[in-house]
Amino acid sequence: MVNSAHDRPTRSRLPPLSTLHVFEVVARLGSVTRAAEELGRTHGAVSRQLRSLHERAGISFFDREGTGIRLNRHGQALRDVVAAAFEDLEQGWQRVLAQASGEALHVACSATFAMRWLVPRLAGLYRENPELKIRLSMTSAREIRQQGADLIIAWDLASYSAADVEGAVPLAPVNFGPVCAPAYAFSLADRRLSFETRIAHEFTSRAWTGWQELSGVTTLQRFERGFPHTHLCIEAAAAGLGLALVEQRMVTEELASGRLIAPCGFAPFPDKLSAIPMGARGQTKTARMFVDWLTATLTAEAERKQPESRTAKAARHAGTSQDL
Repeated sequence: MVNSAHDRPTRSRLPPLSTLHVFEVVARLGSVTRAAEELGRTHGAVSRQLRSLHERAGISFFDREGTGIRLNRHGQALRDVVAAAFEDLEQGWQRVLAQASGEALHVACSATFAMRWLVPRLAGLYRENPELKIRLSMTSAREIRQQGADLIIAWDLASYSAADVEGAVPLAPVNFGPVCAPAYAFSLADRRLSFETRIAHEFTSRAWTGWQELSGVTTLQRFERGFPHTHLCIEAAAAGLGLALVEQRMVTEELASGRLIAPCGFAPFPDKLSAIPMGARGQTKTARMFVDWLTATLTAEAERKQPESRTAKAARHAGTSQDL
C-alpha cells in the first residue's frame, strides 16, 4: 500500500528557520528591542515574527512582565531545543566548509585539555607550520565522538571500538591524583584518605576506582558531587568543595602556585593519552605531522623535572593529616 502525501512525515510543519532564529535571539537577550538591534530589524518586524510563531504553535512562549516579556515554561523548553539545534547547525556548516576546503584538520578533545594544555602551545606549532590550519571541537567525554572530527585526543578508550583502540596512536603516559585547596580538611594515614566530599567527573567515573587500585590508597568520604568537565572539577576543588581526581598536566600551574595541593601525589595509569584517527582524514600527512608534534611536545615537557608540592612529598611518609 502506498502512503499518501498526507501520511508521509514532512518538515513543512516546522516554523520557518528565520522565525526560529528571531525567537532564539529574543529568548537569549530577553528583549524584543535588543533582539531587533542585534538582528538589524525594526521592533515591529521582530514582534510580527513572534506573533506568527505563537499563532502557528497555538500557544504563547512569552508572558508579559511589566513593560517587557519573559519566557514561560513553554518558551524555556523551546529555547533549549532551538539553541541546541542552531549550535548543531553551526558545527555542521563549519564541518562541511572545512571538508570542502581540504585544508583544516579537525581535532576533537576535552574542553579542559584544549584550554589548559593544547591551545597555550599552538603558537609554537603555527610558528613552525604557518600554513597549517587546525579546527578544534571542545566538548565533554560523552560527546567527543559526535563531532565528526578527523582526530580525537583522549585517554579513556574504554567505550571505543576495538578497531579504534587498535588504530590509536599513544602520545604520552597519564598520571592521576586527588587535589584540593590547601586549607581543605583531610586525613591520610595507613594508606587511607578520609575527607568530606569526593568530586567526580560524570563521564569518566571509573577514574577514582582505578586510582585506588593503582595507588593502594582507599578513600573514605561522606558525599560525592559530579561535574561534566574536568575544568569544573578542578575549579570546585580549588574553591574548597572537596577532592577532585585529575590528570597531573591539567593542574601544573595550580600546584606550582599553591592554589592546589596533591595529598597523595600522582599515580601512573596503564592508559595512555592517545590520538585516535577517525577515517582517512585522520591519517593524512597533516594529521601525522600534528600527532608527531603532540608526541614531541608532551615528551619534552615530561623530561623536564617538575617541582613536587610539599604535601605530596609528605604523603609518601607514614601519613599526613589536616584535621577534619
